[in-house]
Amino acid sequence: MSALAFASPAILLGLIALPMIWWLLRLTPPRPKAEVFPPLRILASVLTREETPSKSPWWLTLLRMLLAAAVIFAIADPILNPRTNSLNTAGPLVLVVDNGWATAPDWDRRVQTARLLIDDAENADIPVSIAFTADPSQEATPGTAADAREKLAAAGPKPLVPDRARAAKAVAEALNGTRPGTLVLLSDGVAAASDGDAVASLAALSPADLRLIEGDGRSALAITDANNNATALSVTATRLVTATAQQAIVDALDSQGRSLASGTLDFAVGAATATAEITAPFELRNDFARLNVQGMATAGTAHLLDDGFKRRRVALLAGDGGNDLQPLLQPLYYISRALQPYADIVEPRTADLAASIPELIASNPSAIVMADIGRLPAETYAPLQRWIARGGTLIRFAGPRLAAAPADDPLVPVVLRQGERALGGAMSWSEPQPLAEFPSFGPFAGLPRAADITVSRQVLAEPSPDLAERTWASLADGTPLVTEKEVEAGRIVLFHTSAEASWSNLPLSGNFVEMLRRLVQLARAGGAATTGAEGAAAALPPYRLLTADGILTTETGTARPIAIRPGETPVASFDHPPGLYGTEDGYSAVNLLAPKTVLAPFDAAGAGQNIAREGLAGGEARSLRPALFALAFALLVLDSLVILFMNGAFARGPRNRSHRGTAGGAAAALAGLLAFGPLAFSPGHLQAQDMAPGAAAKPGDDQILERLDTTHLAYVTTGEPDVDRISQQGLEGLSQFLTYRTTLEPGAPVGLDIAKDELSFYPIIYWPVSATAPMPSQAAISRIDAYMRNGGTVLFDTRDQISALDGAGSSPNAQRLQAILADIDIPPLEPTPENHVLTRSFYLLRDFPGRYAGSPLWVEARQDAKNSGSKLSSTGDGVTPILITGNDFAGAWAIDAQGSPVLPTVPPDEMQREYAFRAGVNILMYMLTGNYKADQVHVPALLERLGQ
Repeated sequence: MSALAFASPAILLGLIALPMIWWLLRLTPPRPKAEVFPPLRILASVLTREETPSKSPWWLTLLRMLLAAAVIFAIADPILNPRTNSLNTAGPLVLVVDNGWATAPDWDRRVQTARLLIDDAENADIPVSIAFTADPSQEATPGTAADAREKLAAAGPKPLVPDRARAAKAVAEALNGTRPGTLVLLSDGVAAASDGDAVASLAALSPADLRLIEGDGRSALAITDANNNATALSVTATRLVTATAQQAIVDALDSQGRSLASGTLDFAVGAATATAEITAPFELRNDFARLNVQGMATAGTAHLLDDGFKRRRVALLAGDGGNDLQPLLQPLYYISRALQPYADIVEPRTADLAASIPELIASNPSAIVMADIGRLPAETYAPLQRWIARGGTLIRFAGPRLAAAPADDPLVPVVLRQGERALGGAMSWSEPQPLAEFPSFGPFAGLPRAADITVSRQVLAEPSPDLAERTWASLADGTPLVTEKEVEAGRIVLFHTSAEASWSNLPLSGNFVEMLRRLVQLARAGGAATTGAEGAAAALPPYRLLTADGILTTETGTARPIAIRPGETPVASFDHPPGLYGTEDGYSAVNLLAPKTVLAPFDAAGAGQNIAREGLAGGEARSLRPALFALAFALLVLDSLVILFMNGAFARGPRNRSHRGTAGGAAAALAGLLAFGPLAFSPGHLQAQDMAPGAAAKPGDDQILERLDTTHLAYVTTGEPDVDRISQQGLEGLSQFLTYRTTLEPGAPVGLDIAKDELSFYPIIYWPVSATAPMPSQAAISRIDAYMRNGGTVLFDTRDQISALDGAGSSPNAQRLQAILADIDIPPLEPTPENHVLTRSFYLLRDFPGRYAGSPLWVEARQDAKNSGSKLSSTGDGVTPILITGNDFAGAWAIDAQGSPVLPTVPPDEMQREYAFRAGVNILMYMLTGNYKADQVHVPALLERLGQ
């Protein structure tokens, strides 16, 4: 395909007329006849000598020819990188369009691409079949191009994972054996579970031409899970694997959309998953309503949170504290170990239940766990019952004390028999009982039964008509193991065995952990419970749904109610799009992707035939007509100006000119306009005063001359007043020290805006690196790179005593320095060697302290360690183009107006400050003398080699 085409090529025939235009412009008028008439001599002396050229100058003719050609080319409408109608006309055009969650960022370009293909099909007079992979209903019957455009206009991205197999099946049924001419799969680039079947079904249609068009799905990213741990919220996300690292910020928002905290996802090179930690207090984390990835608006980057996500506060009470020397026998040992990953544990400060129970209730726990507590103080029953009625969950474990408690205890869910039941042993005919299968209702529904769990002792419940309905777990002989009772907004749950391993081995199993976790999740966490009566799976209507752009909306469309069983993590589907299901009083979140999902690239290798891969349409075809019309207009204006010049419209003197003068003046004017026109009409270029001899100086010239005449120390202004003030005072202190101790008398320090100011006036630039200052632009960093390549030196000071450049455990300032140097071709670096010129350019030094003394001064590695590919220091006269330290030189050099130090050294030591000044003198002498000092340092070695 040619890179240039014409929309109306027939217009180019007008170029044939150019020779005729040339002939007309060059046409010479007929010669006048000579008539002898003496009075004409008299008239000739009084008439003006203005003459008309006999023919047009060649350059003016050429100008007009170019104008005519520009108009002809503009009317022909040349197009750069044109599209060509390359559809196969052997059958209908079939479009299978992904409109899932990953297409939201570039949906407009996808629509544009599909519309162009439909236009090509209309021009070729072939039918169009179009199907969308994320639409619940599929209708792909081939029709006209107009019908396809209507379907395309009505479609939009959906907050769902595309089902390509479903769309492929709909296309196959609609074609009914008809072979497609061109089949285009407009993919989002993200793999789905049914891709293998989809590709096989599409390939089975045997299209004459199979194309795959992928968009920006390679940048797809989605949150898959969020865990509210003991100290922080852990967020897991996935992306398509790329060869570059990626960083994304995750914001935790409340129900009003306000950001409460944030964390960072760091994807390593080639990594598909990353985890971010959002650290916030327990109470603040319970206000999180959703998670969003900054700068990405899709249903995948929005993760909804519900009441089940909130971390519960659980209070623990025991009737017997146990023996501290035997923790495995303590009643609360296994309970606390099981709940610690999922809840915040609160324990009483005193063993007095009359004081500890009101104290625990005042902390507003979601649940209270009692291990083998039989009789409570009388004054505690009423507060506990009020707390349960308001929505609290009381979880009790049996034991010897509860077995001996009165049968009329109001804080047990069922009536208990006095005493305990022993299973197994020398005095018993029965054997220890295993667990029965968990019932289909209740929070333990779906939990697998552990065959190795046995119970040897339990407390029994008196039979009652509703005992089976209140039993959430039982033994193999049918006796209850866990029973419950609802009390207004709260509930009471009883384990009929003990919380430690003396009555059963249940506390030693993983089922014990999962059972407690599910019970705690049933407890209220500042909101309504999300389950129906008896913990059964409730059908929750859609309350708020996510759009493909990750926005919650009240429009529920065709979404159906969802039944969510306790312990299950619902996943979005066509019938249940991602969103919140329930009511304002309580709801459950349904998110796009299941936990542990890992995004993978779409693979069409199973098609079994050649696939043409293309990109989305995005303006790559560009018309040159506007530029050509603009050129023609500019030539017309230029022609008009030339004619005015030739007619003397701009002349100041007499208008009598000869033909030669007119033509010569016009040619000079045209040449001048062509030569200086771009300068005259381009902003920021030379003005007339710049070229005129003896022109007045512009503002700033005196400052440039002063800085050229005197050596100045320069520093980079960060925009932070405190940092810039210390830099200015530090370089002022070093300048005074240089004046008193050396023959160098520097001028006042200069603060530089590296994005604007001229850098070449300064031999060295001090850069105090600050992570809180704005990041320099890429253009500014490029100017610093050019400055170092041209022989300048930059002293980077992170002011944090860095000791390594590998980034491990680096401070924020060091990380900012790494970001600045990321795009600069710096040479290999090493700590300043003992025999380096810097250690003896003026003073004899062993190290280079500043306000701190713990960081080495990094310099360009010597020749044997250099990277030969580096181009730095080639024009630096042997001087390193970069110095890096963390010792805060400016902090040690800084003095106030009275000459007193501004900041103390760490540790306080005035000799350290003296050595810091000496280090500054050595650095500046090294910068100014270059390889001269290097030669002087090596004079002893040279004399020894010469034998003197």
